[in-house]
Amino acid sequence: MASKPHQKTELRKPLFVKVADLKPGTTGHTLVVKVLSSTTVLQKSGSASQNLRQTRIAECLVGDETGTILFTARNDQVDLMKAGATVNIRNSKIDMFKSSMRLAVDKWGRVEVTEPATFDVKETNNLSLVEYELVNVVEE
Repeated sequence: MASKPHQKTELRKPLFVKVADLKPGTTGHTLVVKVLSSTTVLQKSGSASQNLRQTRIAECLVGDETGTILFTARNDQVDLMKAGATVNIRNSKIDMFKSSMRLAVDKWGRVEVTEPATFDVKETNNLSLVEYELVNVVEE
């Protein structure tokens, strides 16, 4: 039997999407957005006895020239999501929270501050204000 040569995994170039293109239940989004606001919604300090680190969660309104969406920033991400900053959000996903979309990055994604963007954010199209209804699809 001939052995196969080691196959090298090819890194794919990130496919940048616009805020208006985001849909419920989708993943793998890479976007460049401006941070409009950041509000801390949870701040728990971990106890030394249980070896827990502090947990911080902030809801950040981010957007581009097509619209805005709430981004859920966790722990170290909170420090990067300052109002006025432009950030690259890599490999993000859409979480549903109370019937509306939230953008989030788990351990497989990254948030990086980048060069200030030249676009103006379209604040009249907030995707997190759209309510979605869960519909069961019956396959025949």
